Amino acid sequence: MNPPTGPIRVALADDQAVVRMGLRVLIDREPDLEFAGEAADGVAALRLLGDTRPDVLLLDIRMSGMDGIDTLRAIAADPALSATRVVVVTTFELDQYVFAALQAGASGFLLKDSAPEELAHAIRVVASGEALLSPSVTRKVIGRFSHHDVAPVEGLDHLTPREREMVAWVATGRSNDEIAAELVISPDTVRTHVSRAMVKLHARDRAQLVVFAVRAGLTIP
Repeated sequence: MNPPTGPIRVALADDQAVVRMGLRVLIDREPDLEFAGEAADGVAALRLLGDTRPDVLLLDIRMSGMDGIDTLRAIAADPALSATRVVVVTTFELDQYVFAALQAGASGFLLKDSAPEELAHAIRVVASGEALLSPSVTRKVIGRFSHHDVAPVEGLDHLTPREREMVAWVATGRSNDEIAAELVISPDTVRTHVSRAMVKLHARDRAQLVVFAVRAGLTIP
């Protein structure tokens, strides 16, 4: 995915008008962000995406009618919407739908009470093609789902041992620089292995690598 060359266009989907208003104010105050529209439910959000094709959608997970999970699945199923990255906005750090949202294609998570600079940072991170997964979120996701049965992941057998290891490290929520420091290797080496793993697994971003690691039962050595 190529990052936007101009202002990052951001759309909102939340069933609470006051939340939408607050998020819009935060977007409008950032010179490199541009408000692309808002929706009160999943159906309206899909129409909005089709009409405006924003770079990023801030999506509430719990909406009346068509909720965030179903909206994510619909976005993932429509190739015309593949360029829009989705950040799930949730009330709690480990919402019961977090893993389902990851599986459905979310690129990251943001707490509704996040500071304005955290919101802007989240939008820029996912617009650049990265995933927004804090270590605390990924640790809790893995802790909650690590007891589930291991499931096959297509393409996993094509990974080298080092690439499998990198996928497991990504699932800890660490950045490339942090992984490099842990393994005493260069960040470029980590980036190369992670990129190759993403290609082989057909992963959209690092968030999907977390899903694959959890499903496959991958853990760091």
